[in-house]
Amino acid sequence: MTLLGRRRSKLVLFSSLVLAAGALVYAYLIHQRAQLIAPAPTPILYDRSGAFLAQIGHADGAGGRIDYGYWPLEQLPDRVVKATLALEDRRFYDHIGVDPYAIGRAAWQNFGAVKRRSGASTIAMQVARMQQPESRTFVHKMLEAGTGVLLTLRYGRDATLAQYLRLAPYGNGSHGIAHAARLYFDKPVADLSWAEIALLSAIPQSPTRMNPLRPEGLRRAVQRGHHILDALAKQKIIQADEAEIAHRQLDDMRMPALPRRPDALHLILRYHDLIENGEIAPASAVAPLIHTTIDLGLQADVTALARDYLDGWRSAGAQQVGVMVVSRQTGEVLAQVGSSNYYGRHAGAFDYTRTQRSPGSTLKPFIYALGFERGVLKPTDMLLDLPEGASGIGDADREFLGPMLPRQALANSRNVPATNLLRSIGLETTFRFLRDLGLHDLETPADYFGLSMAIGSLPTRLDRLMRAYGALANDGQLQDLRWAREQPQPQPVRVISLDTARLITSFLSDPQARLPSFHRYGTLEYPFPVAIKTGTSQGYRDAWAVAYSEKVIVGVWIGRGDDGTMSRMTGAGTAARLVHAVIDRVHGNKPGDIADARFPTPPDRKPMEVCVVNGQTNDNSCSQTLVEWLKPDEMPKAAALSLRSDASLNPLPISATAGRSQSYSLASTDASDPKIHLAISTPARNSQIWRNPEQPAALDRLPLKADVHPHVPQIVWYVDGQPFAVTDPDRPVFWPIQSGEHRFQIRLPYRDETSAMVPVYVQ
Repeated sequence: MTLLGRRRSKLVLFSSLVLAAGALVYAYLIHQRAQLIAPAPTPILYDRSGAFLAQIGHADGAGGRIDYGYWPLEQLPDRVVKATLALEDRRFYDHIGVDPYAIGRAAWQNFGAVKRRSGASTIAMQVARMQQPESRTFVHKMLEAGTGVLLTLRYGRDATLAQYLRLAPYGNGSHGIAHAARLYFDKPVADLSWAEIALLSAIPQSPTRMNPLRPEGLRRAVQRGHHILDALAKQKIIQADEAEIAHRQLDDMRMPALPRRPDALHLILRYHDLIENGEIAPASAVAPLIHTTIDLGLQADVTALARDYLDGWRSAGAQQVGVMVVSRQTGEVLAQVGSSNYYGRHAGAFDYTRTQRSPGSTLKPFIYALGFERGVLKPTDMLLDLPEGASGIGDADREFLGPMLPRQALANSRNVPATNLLRSIGLETTFRFLRDLGLHDLETPADYFGLSMAIGSLPTRLDRLMRAYGALANDGQLQDLRWAREQPQPQPVRVISLDTARLITSFLSDPQARLPSFHRYGTLEYPFPVAIKTGTSQGYRDAWAVAYSEKVIVGVWIGRGDDGTMSRMTGAGTAARLVHAVIDRVHGNKPGDIADARFPTPPDRKPMEVCVVNGQTNDNSCSQTLVEWLKPDEMPKAAALSLRSDASLNPLPISATAGRSQSYSLASTDASDPKIHLAISTPARNSQIWRNPEQPAALDRLPLKADVHPHVPQIVWYVDGQPFAVTDPDRPVFWPIQSGEHRFQIRLPYRDETSAMVPVYVQ
């Protein structure tokens, strides 16, 4: 072989190897692309009456356009298939993904004498391009052709056509004929008329130019739709009379305005999260419609009320608001306002129905309920509202009210009785109970929060409060909040006895029991039965109110996104006003309306007139009484009831009047006794002290109590290493509370005996 022949042989071999390598690469690339892939179907949300709420679309990955649709087809709609194939791929069932005739025609028109542009893309090739969009170069056209062939061979023609009808763009972010039918005409694809099919089939060629929501785009789409109808008639797919009717309908086509998302972005984002987390799923993947529990009319009204009321409180420092309205019987969420304005100033993008905040006194009803459940509290027990024995926790007003019935103590929202009751139940027991109610999911030790758990140190969220108050409102049955008809609903769980739930409800709905802290006919009183509890956190950072009536449970939070303080913004003075307005809206209540009704009473209890001074039944000698619901074994005896105040609720040998001004006797013990025991009984070691935000500074004091035996005439109290007071050991000393960490100790004058150091943390 000559040298030239050898060179030619090598060139042929090299060329063959290059072609083989290219073929392998080509085969690999089309193998990777030849899969039917589509985004998940995008649900459309409706309110409880069928009004459009929103659709949960797919972001393009760059934070820009949101696309919708991609609904699968349960079966290929016959008329849509015929119209699509007549327009896009007449020989779809005759080729294997590439149409040689169309390629030849396109080449002749594009490069021949006619010079008219024409495409040769088949349905399968368009599917390949829609799944992996790229610039329209020759190389990419070759990849689309190979992918189209392999898709057809791998999945079959019907599956490929169904994928096209799922991915095809129909303008305004909509993809797929099924979604477009619902978006533009609000009907299933099977119910589309020939005129509607012709119009929709025209759009994928150029969704922007043929946008049917614009006059010029609609004109172009209608014009192309007429050509489609002519092609269908020419191919004998529709009869002449059908075509004539469709042409007339197409000429008269007027597109309805697209439904607009309401002003409820936080609510829609919550639904997005519920869907993403799998808590709500459409009943049908073919038509992913979700029927929410939301009442859009109520949602709009509650949003307007929240903004109006908040505007009136901005001068006092309020910046944000959160509101929820839930059906009492079903737990269905009827309305939710996450903030005053998602796009507004002051951290409006936060959803304050899902933000952890200090709940103030809104947890107190559950502490009282647990006290009744554990048997450490009865309705006739007298609870002391006194400055001593509460670890520095004060009450919401400028005075202490002395002995009180539990009904009064809870209705007046007194802090000292609640903290003493919490101490008697136990921190860990209460902490677990509140977790069982869903009010928190913390693993922090209960001691971290201490007794201040009763007045707001344990953070929670508005939606969790709504769920927990639902247990009180529904006879002790705890059920999840329901957001959609398609949401699985587990059976309610009993967390409180019916007896206790109804007893607490009677406390919270008794306007007479709220005296003197809350005056009659104010924001807490209604012309029909309503149980309500308010709360205010430290520094007026949070104002709360949660109430339930026969129909609904309503919760409101007022505060600031930066956790800053407000100016004397209390739950009763602000949040309760908004709650009142919302409940009036739900009930359609008008001024002067009065309903002769009440909440169901505990079935095994009888009404009894009880004296508020000592808890005894009224023998016509008591001027202040309340009606209490008692069991037979709780009926007061003739003897006076003992008062309860300490951690174990043991009887104290003092009368009701003595509880307000107790005197302390001085024993006489020789101070030279070498065996003198010195200990601090109050405050407890490592206590965390919280001050009630509404208490004036003059009353913001921590009682200091000593345990000294045998008795000595005097002891010296030291605070942070400095002498603070000299006093009789039997008398308490009151230290003005200061924030920070402090250390307390007692010593004997002129002697070396000292007590152990007691650290205390003040917040």
